[in-house]
Amino acid sequence: MTSMKLILAATTALTLAATGARAEEGMWTFDNFPIARANETLGTSIDQAWLDRVRLSSVKFGGCSAGIVSGEGLVMTNNHCVATCVANLSTQAVNYAETGFTPRTREEEVKCPGGTAEILTDISDVTERVRAAGEGLTGQAYNRARDAEIGRIETEACGDATDKRCQVVTLYRGGQFKLYTYKKYTDVRLAFAPEDRAATFGGDLDNFSFPRFAIDAAFIRLYENDAPAVTATHFVWNADKPVEGTPVFVTGSPGATQRLLTQDQLFTVRDVVLPLDQLIASELRGRLIRFSEESEENAFIAMDPIVGLENTYKRGLGRMRALTDPGFMATRAEGETDFRRRVVSNPELARSAADPWGALTTIQPIARELYPAYALLEGGTGIGTTPVAGGSQLFLWARTLVRGAQERAKPSAERLPEFGDARLSGVQSALFAERPTYPALEQVRMEWWLSKTREWLTVDNPAVRGLLGRESPEELSARLIQGTTLADPAVRRALWEGGMAAVEASDDPMIKYLLSIQDETRAVRSDWETRVQAPTDQAAERLAAARFAAYGDTVYPDATGTLRLTYGKIEGSDVPGQRWGPFTTFAGLWDRATGSAPFDVAPKLLAARDEIDPDTVLNMTLSSDTIGGSSGSPVVNARGEMLGANFDSTVLTQRNAYGYDRNVNRSVIVTTGAVTVALRDVYDMGRLVEELGVD
Repeated sequence: MTSMKLILAATTALTLAATGARAEEGMWTFDNFPIARANETLGTSIDQAWLDRVRLSSVKFGGCSAGIVSGEGLVMTNNHCVATCVANLSTQAVNYAETGFTPRTREEEVKCPGGTAEILTDISDVTERVRAAGEGLTGQAYNRARDAEIGRIETEACGDATDKRCQVVTLYRGGQFKLYTYKKYTDVRLAFAPEDRAATFGGDLDNFSFPRFAIDAAFIRLYENDAPAVTATHFVWNADKPVEGTPVFVTGSPGATQRLLTQDQLFTVRDVVLPLDQLIASELRGRLIRFSEESEENAFIAMDPIVGLENTYKRGLGRMRALTDPGFMATRAEGETDFRRRVVSNPELARSAADPWGALTTIQPIARELYPAYALLEGGTGIGTTPVAGGSQLFLWARTLVRGAQERAKPSAERLPEFGDARLSGVQSALFAERPTYPALEQVRMEWWLSKTREWLTVDNPAVRGLLGRESPEELSARLIQGTTLADPAVRRALWEGGMAAVEASDDPMIKYLLSIQDETRAVRSDWETRVQAPTDQAAERLAAARFAAYGDTVYPDATGTLRLTYGKIEGSDVPGQRWGPFTTFAGLWDRATGSAPFDVAPKLLAARDEIDPDTVLNMTLSSDTIGGSSGSPVVNARGEMLGANFDSTVLTQRNAYGYDRNVNRSVIVTTGAVTVALRDVYDMGRLVEELGVD
């Protein structure tokens, strides 16, 4: 029997979101957090004022989470969350990943190209408006009407404000729609990053595992009007030694979960989505490793992409193991059976629900057929793990420019939703950001995408013929990457501001290429949205209404990349495949080190060994409910003090995308004590230690 099956055999209650949530389960929204249940479970006494302080101290930074830790805009997140910023600021001669980024003064803190940070300031319910917009419609008309109404809501709320972002968030897969309003910062500067080896000790071998010995922490600073932002509400830094059993809360923006999908929908994920993602990601990893071995320069520019791919692949592997485990899937099936029984036993509820399970089952053969083309040509559905379309950043910029010009010629309500008026400032910010691109790397990625698209969709597919014409993937990618000038942000800005006339007049080969493939790629998107997305959304809305009727407010929504709060305790694990205590120390790091990669200690950290108390807790584990995207999430106690930041979870925890298992789920945390030691004793960052209020 495998360790995965042993764990499930030992688990008496795998809790799933298909039924009412129990104990420490749930990534809860801040406007529906179960205060009384959390207090009863943990023995705490938090209240609404506590929730408000935590919300206003929590930060979304790109695809990661973070927390404000001073009144002058200082924010802590993970080192791997600033890895792209570090790479963009580095050169082969000055490589901050190797040396760490340790500015002596605030004036030396450097802006992260394209970096944005957001704080959730308000939540309001707009469910009735969105539902009313699509009432009586089907297919593309249903999608367009709801998207248009969402665009109007966002525009009404934010207008032309540049320091706010408004987003209508879909919750419960259509059961609710909430308007989230964010305070937005577009001047985000790197304030500290350790040596990469200090944050990634153990490399891919230690990834998604415990014990861990990583100082995966970094600091950014929010700026307004070229000055540090005033952030009166922030977490208090607590560098005391953590205690096993302490109740804790984790606040952050976890990525997508699929706990509310039906069993038949999950079978599509298992049989179609994850296999495609895993196979093409593994090939890209192989190509990038080969590329990195060709020269020192290639090794430098491929380092960050390889790390990201390895993380993505391992996460997908853990999810695949969950979906192919009979015990896990049987327990999920039991939850769905209970839900269906409750609906069927209530004739009125059964009539209004109109068998959403049957509707979703009918859609799955179509989804299975259309998914590969949609994933490869448009970028996927958000339920996979690997973004695909184009492969190259230069390709994606060109697509934004071409589609942006085409869409902005229409009224906002008729555009693709990503180009609605309320979202254009975000599009422009990403498009105009100054960030380095490396033609050789771009060509490897685009060549990979073209070859995989041809392989999966076949040579005779009309879309493939349109993509390649008479050129090979190698020839086409070389011609487009070598000929384009889109690496220059001034060129991108001029094309964007020039609109359709500038785009059509451009002789840039990448722009011309994107113009030439719009019919094929837009048709794939339209087919998916009409035949899969619209009927899925309609059935999911009925399913959500039935779930509310059956279980009330004990149900939490799937994670959506928006701010959530979860809770648990500091504790280890004692199930097959996961037996360890809750803490690791610097003494364990020194013992684990071999001097050879990936178990070689970062030079500056090793040099400070005699200055560091070996009993200082380095990493710890929690029973909290987290998922990818929770990276950087502040871990706080009942007093609102920050104890650390989430940076990983175990490979067995990856099943968390589909269901929470209290016995298995463990979040891996870098402690504030370890970060304090690193700042003070290793990297001579006493000014940050003082700002954190540490004596």
